[in-house]
Amino acid sequence: MSRPPDAPVFSAPWEAQTFALVVSLHDAGLFTWTEWADALGRSGHRTADYTLWLETIETLLAARGLTDASALEARRDAFARAAAATPHGQPILLENDPGA
Repeated sequence: MSRPPDAPVFSAPWEAQTFALVVSLHDAGLFTWTEWADALGRSGHRTADYTLWLETIETLLAARGLTDASALEARRDAFARAAAATPHGQPILLENDPGA
């Protein structure tokens, strides 16, 4: 089944941001496209699930020593607090984290 020509490429803005993040990290030299494809393929998923893309980014960055589980957990918690403090329809910004 093909996508209608006027259908959005991404279901939500965060998916486009995730895609852009992957491209930016690649362009910065943090991984090759082969490394990305291998890491993404290890999940066994066959769809463009952007939640999986985020998990793959985290895995690659942790494997390179650029982050760790506790830093990722702290960032997820900060984002959740910022999301809860953000009025509906407004962008979620980490600056909105009341715990910051």
